[in-house]
Amino acid sequence: MQMKELTIDPAELRELAPAGFYVAVRIGFAFPMVELNHLPPSWVREYTAGGLMVHDPAMLWAYKNTGAARWSDLVASDAIGVLDLAKDHGLEFGAVVSCTDRNDPSQRSFGLFCRSDREYAPRELLRLTDRVTEYHRLHSRPSNLTSAELETLGLVKNGLLMKEIACILNVSESAIKQRLKNARLKLNAKTGPQAAALATMFGMI
Repeated sequence: MQMKELTIDPAELRELAPAGFYVAVRIGFAFPMVELNHLPPSWVREYTAGGLMVHDPAMLWAYKNTGAARWSDLVASDAIGVLDLAKDHGLEFGAVVSCTDRNDPSQRSFGLFCRSDREYAPRELLRLTDRVTEYHRLHSRPSNLTSAELETLGLVKNGLLMKEIACILNVSESAIKQRLKNARLKLNAKTGPQAAALATMFGMI
């Protein structure tokens, strides 16, 4: 289950990437925890139908590197001209940003950012790098949830109401509310079900 647009501010990214952007946060074995696609629909259709991902030099760079690079620096590795095709959809200039955990490269976050008017300035590349790194950090697996909080989230995941959870665990409803509040804060979630979904995604329950 993917949690869409959990902590990403699209307005800020639109300012940095007026022609479009794509952000994937914490990609594990298959899917990102958070995915935000604001690329032109026409480009998404052509990209998907043509199977261009495996040939896209920006995507290849994102999976093999950390930091930031302009698309213009990747032209030499663009064997079939994916970046030229992107220009037909207003994606004239672009940048790719990628990061991993310092001690655990198994999860990666990256972003593709596009403009139609000019190359990205160095300060903008730094700002984009900061944003992607922040999204990656905010969605890191917390290590401070208690067994009681995880137990409660497991019951929330099963669709039980607070009154039912309190009865099962033989505690007060106020205690359950406090556990859920603590869990939401630690997981950076807005609701109990969202916290349960995140805990599930992290393999905690």
